[in-house]
Amino acid sequence: MELLVLAGLLVIAAASVLEPRLGVAAPLLLVLTGIAISSLPFVPEVEVDPEWIIGGVLPPLLYATAVQMPATSFRREFRPIAGLSVLLVLASATLIGLFLNWVVPDLDLGFAIALGAIVSPTDAVATKIAKRAGVRPWVATVLEGESLLNDATALVLLRAAVAAAGASISVGGVIADFAVAVGIAAAIGLLVGNLNLAVRSRVSDPTVNTVISFTVPFLAAIPADELGASGLVAAVVAGLVTGYSGPRKLSPEHRMSDRVNWQTVEFVLEGGVFLVMGLEFYALFADVEASDDGIATAFALAAASLAIALFVRGVYVKALLGRLRRRAKRGEAMKPRLASFEERLDDPKKLAESRRGFGSGREPSPRRIERARTRIRRATSDIDYFLSQPLGDRDGTVIVWAGMRGAVTVAAAQTLPADTPDRSLLVLIAFLVATASLLVQGLSLPRVLAWARAGEGAPEEANREERSQIMALLERAAGDVTGAADVSDSERDALAALSGSGDRAATDDVKRTRIAVIRAQREAILDARDDGLLSAEAIEAVLATLDADEIGLQLKGRPVD
Repeated sequence: MELLVLAGLLVIAAASVLEPRLGVAAPLLLVLTGIAISSLPFVPEVEVDPEWIIGGVLPPLLYATAVQMPATSFRREFRPIAGLSVLLVLASATLIGLFLNWVVPDLDLGFAIALGAIVSPTDAVATKIAKRAGVRPWVATVLEGESLLNDATALVLLRAAVAAAGASISVGGVIADFAVAVGIAAAIGLLVGNLNLAVRSRVSDPTVNTVISFTVPFLAAIPADELGASGLVAAVVAGLVTGYSGPRKLSPEHRMSDRVNWQTVEFVLEGGVFLVMGLEFYALFADVEASDDGIATAFALAAASLAIALFVRGVYVKALLGRLRRRAKRGEAMKPRLASFEERLDDPKKLAESRRGFGSGREPSPRRIERARTRIRRATSDIDYFLSQPLGDRDGTVIVWAGMRGAVTVAAAQTLPADTPDRSLLVLIAFLVATASLLVQGLSLPRVLAWARAGEGAPEEANREERSQIMALLERAAGDVTGAADVSDSERDALAALSGSGDRAATDDVKRTRIAVIRAQREAILDARDDGLLSAEAIEAVLATLDADEIGLQLKGRPVD
């Protein structure tokens, strides 16, 4: 067993090294490698308990993805993400189930819909193939958000469909189960995420801090599962809370340590999932071949199921793009009203004449006025963002084609009860759908992206404006701390003093000032993030630079609080 694990780690590392040379994503190489190895006669059958995947592997993987999810982008796109995660999964599962029940009359409708639920959700790990391929930030946010949340819909629907195969169950009961599963999971995830930050902000040792962070997805998922909720949603919510509030509450050392260690864990688990998928192929293939169903039947039904899933996804995304375009137009029409209201907030006379916006005839407090200003700034920034992201059919094509199935589909299929009729056939169909989705869509995705980008202009002007905005924010924050008229010269003098061999007390004073400047700049960038003024990519880059600067200063002599 030890040799198998060691060999698996080496194969995962080799796939990552070969990825840029072969031009094929490492997960796809691992699936193909696993299939090739499983077909060798001397290789034993590989069977992994699906609960290990759903309960042991997916929570940390989804948590790691959620921590990195840009909070502002997720908030802006929550409605389309929720629609893809719930409505699309329900529609796909129902249509695939009806089709399978029609072409396989002996297959109970409940089990047919159960299989539809299994093959409907996109996979968070598989979606990273699309992100690595360089999809647009908007597309990446929608795909990642969808893959983080649609597992809950699929697993609740799977459980309800299996129950319906043996007894009657109402649609209202399924909806209630889903609402309870998501509601309880969200509450647990919110609680665990905030407790995680409260505890870790008081732990000074980065190693201990990272160890605690490794427990967070399980601390969220296990109680949720025990209460009949969705452990995966709880892990996702805990990750979103940690990713959003972490830069304010955790030190740069802790966050950098987390980033490196979590990337390692994510790399191993993600590669292991795809390798195991390939290794399980031969055993499933042999089971169906020995049954009366036939391999050809499994391939035909899998191809049809994947085609239906892609067709339904295409229809839904087409309608979604129309709704998003209308949203942008409504926002554009609303901008003058928002500007007018903001003008009233800045003019005491006009504010006194119109207090209806505060729901009271009393004079609004400065705090309420500032909250109103924040809401207006955020709404205006959201509208500008929507208008700057013109969505065309090419974007829709990328969203449809980049929505790949993966480990969740294979693991969920293996949770079907042992007495399920034609269980081996259903599991193999799910495996073939996931494998075909990864290989066909994954291998052709670069060409689809190249076609989608044709004619796109480089957003250099927007990038220059954003860089200027960031520099202004950083200089203003530094000036507030130092009172310097020329911030750039003052910062150069501070760094020169740190690298010199002058008086130690003076050097420490300069270091304290420089660290105070960095922390003020970080707060300014995070405030701009909360108002939606900067892109997620720019925020990530600036925060990483500020963190590295602060860590470097802390390493120059003794730490300065």
